Amino acid sequence: MRTRIEARGPADSQAMWAAYSHTSRWRTWAPQVRRVDPEGPLVTGMRGVVHGPLWSNARFEVTSVDASAGRWTWRVRAGPVRLTIDHEVADGVAAVAIDGPAPVVLAYAPMARLALERLVRSAHG
Repeated sequence: MRTRIEARGPADSQAMWAAYSHTSRWRTWAPQVRRVDPEGPLVTGMRGVVHGPLWSNARFEVTSVDASAGRWTWRVRAGPVRLTIDHEVADGVAAVAIDGPAPVVLAYAPMARLALERLVRSAHG
């Protein structure tokens, strides 16, 4: 299943990209993220672990980054579950397209929406 989620807000693309493209900033707007290893700027080929609530961890690999277009993609794996998530920011809009098993995509979508809504507000100013 593939679904697209987006949020609109006052933040400009450059501010949102700054919050999106450095893993140490994810926990400031994504409530499902406690920390990310490694911390640093996103680069194609980057691999690591996202630590979530209640000791949940997900391994990831960044498969593409296009800073000039405000887009990046990663593959995320938690146990047997695998997702591909495309991210983008442009003109006050932050969006993700999530591709994976329907039950997981549907369960993750509300959390992703909340994170995007926080991103378009918190990156403002």
